[in-house]
Amino acid sequence: MQLLHRVLADVQLMLRRPPRLQYAALCYRVRTGHPLEILLITSRDTGRWVIPKGWPMKGKRAHEVAAREAFEEAGVKGSCERAPIGHYLYRKKLDSGLKVSCTVRVFAMKVAGLRGNFPEKGERKLVWFEYREAARRVAERSLRDQILRFGSATLP
Repeated sequence: MQLLHRVLADVQLMLRRPPRLQYAALCYRVRTGHPLEILLITSRDTGRWVIPKGWPMKGKRAHEVAAREAFEEAGVKGSCERAPIGHYLYRKKLDSGLKVSCTVRVFAMKVAGLRGNFPEKGERKLVWFEYREAARRVAERSLRDQILRFGSATLP
């Protein structure tokens, strides 16, 4: 019986994959007389509040992918920092139904404007939230922590 348990443990180790990697944009704005605001969008599958994110793209740097996803998913135009501000973890359900662990590197993106026309227009809701409210709205605890850290570090 012990041999069976050891074989099963070895098979589990062989099948375990490292977390997959995605890049995300933490889109923010600062308006005179207002607290820092974070743009959240709804996911297409579950409708939960998230930030724009996507898979690596050949020939693009991580911050460029984050900026592109922000445009495609929310119509965001602005400047994206080249260095990540942190990362968070979540479980992504693939089209096949399989759930995989994902590490998401987060890049701060100061929003200069929103375009009226973008690839995923009409597929998601977009809402600006004061940063503490944005943190309350997201499901992933580590993303919540990223938002709170960023918001408190960005305040004057």
